[in-house]
Amino acid sequence: MRLYISCDMEGTAGVNSWTQCDPTNLSEYPYYRRLMSLEVRAAIDGARGAGVKDVLVNDSHSSMRNVLWDEMPPDVRMIYGNRKPFSMAQGIDGSFDAAFFTGYHAPIGEPGGALGHTYAPSSIYNVFVNGVRCSEATLNAALAGHFGVPVVLITGDRATIDHARSQMPWITGAIVKESYGYYAVNSISPQAARESIKAAAREALIKLPNASPFKFEPPISLEIDTNGVEHADFMEMIPGFERLAGRRVRFEHDDYPTIFRAFVTAFRLGYVASEKG
Repeated sequence: MRLYISCDMEGTAGVNSWTQCDPTNLSEYPYYRRLMSLEVRAAIDGARGAGVKDVLVNDSHSSMRNVLWDEMPPDVRMIYGNRKPFSMAQGIDGSFDAAFFTGYHAPIGEPGGALGHTYAPSSIYNVFVNGVRCSEATLNAALAGHFGVPVVLITGDRATIDHARSQMPWITGAIVKESYGYYAVNSISPQAARESIKAAAREALIKLPNASPFKFEPPISLEIDTNGVEHADFMEMIPGFERLAGRRVRFEHDDYPTIFRAFVTAFRLGYVASEKG
């Protein structure tokens, strides 16, 4: 059995501040980087208990150079580094039996979601595909689903799991913390979180026959609400994008990987628009 893991950091047990997730912050980041890595390892260990032999980890947070190699089993492969065409879902294809999303967070604007955002909080407020409000989990699961791969485990805070289950009711969720607003959490201990994730990973794969690939049926419409008109100004210049309103653009295509690449291009261009003139 082959397993794909996309791992983020904001949903790690105890995390409640951007400084803990910022690779340039040398006081807190190194500690929470290790906690993130150990949660990935717990998911792998649980999966191995359910018969998984081959694991690919895609580091999906910030610089995408976070997971510590010395916390991984020696036979695991890892996609490391950013500017990847499929970003947090790089490397997924039809050869995998299932996917895990560890350390994930709620979409931007979701009540009770610590550090909630959707890919690029500096330029993007909301993302809709075929009218469905998307989190990062939604967008990435749809790419996995395009290749016939179901997402079966998501770990993070309760708001993250609740939102994901509203769209993918078959998932097993490992809830490691409750959020009090945006910057405060009531978390279980890192050790307890790892034990919970390990058990949930095994359970998720035992229940794999009940899971389904998450898909958007064509024609597929991507709509992005930007934070400012300057972000929409730049996104509108991408061939195929249409300006719907001051802060909304749309892109349509029948192929979801094309939709996903267009989205990655749009949010990366949004960074440029965020720069001061």
